[in-house]
Amino acid sequence: MIESPITAVDVARVDDRPLWVDIVPAGGGEEVWWDEPRPGEGGRRCVVRRGPDGSVHDVLPQGWNSRNRVIEYGGRSWRPLPGGGLVFTNWADQRLYRLAPGADPVPLTPPGPSRYADLVVHGGEVWCVRETDDERDLVAVPLDGGPLRVVVKAQHFIMNPRVSPGGTQIAWIGYDHPAMPWDGTSLCVAPLLQDGTAGPYRVVAGGPQEAVAQAEWRDDDALYAVTDPTGWWNIHLVRLDGSPARNLTPMPQEFGDAAWKLGYRWFTLAGDRIVTMYGTADGKRLGVLDPETGEITDIGGSYTYWAPTISASPDGSRVVAVGGSPRKPFEVVRIDLSTGAHEVLSPAKKLPDPAVLPTPEAMAFDGVHAHVYPPAGAVEGAPSPYVIFVHGGPTGSSPMVFDLEVAYFTSRGIGVAEVNYGGSTGYGRAYRERLRNNWGIVDVRDSETVARGLIAAGLADPERVAIRGGSAGGWTSVAALVHSDVFRGAVAHYAITDPEGWARETHDFESRYLDGLIGPLPETRQRYLDRSPTLHAAQASGPALLMHGLEDAIVDPGQAERFVAALDEHGGRWAYLTFPGEQHGWRREETIVAALEAELAFYGLIFGFPTPEVPPLALKGRM
Repeated sequence: MIESPITAVDVARVDDRPLWVDIVPAGGGEEVWWDEPRPGEGGRRCVVRRGPDGSVHDVLPQGWNSRNRVIEYGGRSWRPLPGGGLVFTNWADQRLYRLAPGADPVPLTPPGPSRYADLVVHGGEVWCVRETDDERDLVAVPLDGGPLRVVVKAQHFIMNPRVSPGGTQIAWIGYDHPAMPWDGTSLCVAPLLQDGTAGPYRVVAGGPQEAVAQAEWRDDDALYAVTDPTGWWNIHLVRLDGSPARNLTPMPQEFGDAAWKLGYRWFTLAGDRIVTMYGTADGKRLGVLDPETGEITDIGGSYTYWAPTISASPDGSRVVAVGGSPRKPFEVVRIDLSTGAHEVLSPAKKLPDPAVLPTPEAMAFDGVHAHVYPPAGAVEGAPSPYVIFVHGGPTGSSPMVFDLEVAYFTSRGIGVAEVNYGGSTGYGRAYRERLRNNWGIVDVRDSETVARGLIAAGLADPERVAIRGGSAGGWTSVAALVHSDVFRGAVAHYAITDPEGWARETHDFESRYLDGLIGPLPETRQRYLDRSPTLHAAQASGPALLMHGLEDAIVDPGQAERFVAALDEHGGRWAYLTFPGEQHGWRREETIVAALEAELAFYGLIFGFPTPEVPPLALKGRM
């Protein structure tokens, strides 16, 4: 193994990215607000603001964490208020709070089981999605602390609340089980009545086979909506007079993505222009769209991928967004639309020498998309150890951007290939639908295809190829371990290992997800049995390292426990680490460090090289 200057602590301190951005008028100038992860502060997310003078200050005091658990993956968790205040959801109790400058946060909602997300400030109220048990509605919460009001009660799932410019109508996106938000959703519009509630609604776009991902009012008579009747998430003009929607961007490019969090924004209005991100999982540009001509002027500069959050100044002359590239982490960027000039607003992160960072390449292996990060020290004609990285979701993707976790391994001589298997977003609905009824088959086969392609090209050593992933990527990793013979080991973070059990155990949002991924129960139960990694642990082609947060409400730790028990029963080798206080994903610095160092030690064991810089890892089971 090659010595590397990149430590696990380095990775933890640049992990994750800003989630939400906002431009706020202030004293004749403007402030820019965003929230950022704080792994060293228990994994909390802190709202910060950058003043007109360039100084950056925390808005959210220590001890407060602006996150929520709506649909368990959360959503837009805060909004700035006029005068410098903030309204936000707090992780510890899931209540909605108001924070005035110089004061302590004051709760706006009562204690109890309800959660709130996708916040929009409207007049003296914050309108948001409320989740109570397994029900959701749209509520208005007075900022002065008065009783909340139910505005909309419609579909089982609601997102994207938008009040029309004239204040007379409300639009939202809704859908019902068994659909997921990338399957089929409805863009709904209803009049606002005198009592502040919505009247009867009508559906103006979307349907069972069309997924509206975002919508914004153009004026009182029309909305712009990202939707995919053509098989690609394009921006459409949707008029309320009943005339057909007009596709403003008729091209095989994605102008939206899967709505795993409530509040994602892939475009914003800047005067009469639309500033939008578009592309594929290989690269997402930022451009200014003229809705009359369809012409897009690129303003992305050197940034090759943009995260789904964007805000425009009130006069439409500037936007703020979060961009990254393979050589720079995601950062908050302000762009002058008249000059195209970029200004980085978020504080610089401590980064390693660019010489130790890999240069990725987008490749396709028999039609399977992948991003290949070559290892340091690779010698032509001498294949290297490789790890196949599998993203979660499974309806998601791995973008080709700066990732110090990847560099942690490549800088040590281990190549990485991120596979965007069939089912991934970013390549149109047809590619996404390849996984329908085939989860555990297509994702495994595509991961194997990439691995064998690297071996055939002489890049990967056939005796030193592993696979790793988290959540659904963890499922694919352990499924590949038991249903393929190409992988010498698997690392699975908070993985699904028993699909039939998971369908019973998981939360409401994903409780019918497997209907489309595998098939409805009980009619297709045999598929669940045939594909279950736990039931086929005897076929494992190598050892497994499983890691799980003990507060995970999406994938219960019992999933990992059942798999390692099955490995143990059948003579397999394994290691299992648990992390108290962690949910579905690592947020605390100490967890990120421990998980990454354990993973490196695991590769040392299965690839046959020493790892003295990290704590030793012992595999259990028979030798």
